[in-house]
Amino acid sequence: MAEYIARKENMLEEDVVLIKTAALFHDAGFINSVADGHEEASILMAQDRLPQFGYTKNEIKAIAGMIQATSIPQEPKTKLESILADADLEYLGTDNFERIGTNLYFEIKHTNPNLSISEWNDIQIKFLQSHQYHTPYCIQYRNPTKQKNLELLIEQKNES
Repeated sequence: MAEYIARKENMLEEDVVLIKTAALFHDAGFINSVADGHEEASILMAQDRLPQFGYTKNEIKAIAGMIQATSIPQEPKTKLESILADADLEYLGTDNFERIGTNLYFEIKHTNPNLSISEWNDIQIKFLQSHQYHTPYCIQYRNPTKQKNLELLIEQKNES
């Protein structure tokens, strides 16, 4: 999705390579880290491994910024950071939202077994209400479906 959004945003090919690299590393920190702070672990992995593949210090700095921009709350500062941040949460504005959200719920239940589906839906509602896309592509093409997904969650909550 990062590459797709980058191309929709007419990014230069060298920037697409950086975005794809950041996308590959952005969750790698989960290997050695708990959920909170995995971005920092991902950045350290990228900083350790990318020089051997010819990445420059400036490129690695840009990649680190993109990875950091996926932290919640997202606060991207550059176009590249905005693209990766949007790619990371692009599913919020798609028809895959319910399936991915359900998978996330079961993933979170491993560390929080008492989390009810009602509590999870409350978390999702708050998250969707506070989330914003950053790229023109996602603002135009993902916001409408994200709003529908939010409305469906609120309807489900009101029905229960």
